[in-house]
Amino acid sequence: MSIFKSVPSNLIPIHPSNATSKDWLVLLEAGTIVGPSPRRLRVARATRDRKVVIKRNMLLQPEYYLEVDGFDPRIHTVFFCPQLYKYDTDQKLVPLYDEEIGQLIAHALESGIKDRRPWYRPQENPPAEPVVAAPPDSDYETLVVEMPPKRAISSRVSSSAGAAAG
Repeated sequence: MSIFKSVPSNLIPIHPSNATSKDWLVLLEAGTIVGPSPRRLRVARATRDRKVVIKRNMLLQPEYYLEVDGFDPRIHTVFFCPQLYKYDTDQKLVPLYDEEIGQLIAHALESGIKDRRPWYRPQENPPAEPVVAAPPDSDYETLVVEMPPKRAISSRVSSSAGAAAG
């Protein structure tokens, strides 16, 4: 039995303050979209639910880990985000929820994606650097992000409804 135990890849080290926060947890996925696509990042999950695992190091100090099923450091990255708001048509603040928050973060970070091949050999170690590099000015209290363009879902829904009526 070894003294040094390796941490499973589905456990992500986190800061102790993130273990108890109610921030949104956003799991982004890069390098899995093939073919022509306007987006290079996909929101795999955005939730407030999380499972935190506490392990003790050799000095019996607690170390906090986030358990994410299916996490692969080759393609996934995790971000925490507080509750975000936007103005509605009446200029009132309304909260954003899971998919909208994830899309905003993905849109803001899309330029920092590391180009990698989607396949790897079995003996290859995971890369040392994350799949999404932090923006160069990542020390900020406020970030203004342009809303990503709405998908053409509404136009497809109206055209299919018109085709069904005709």
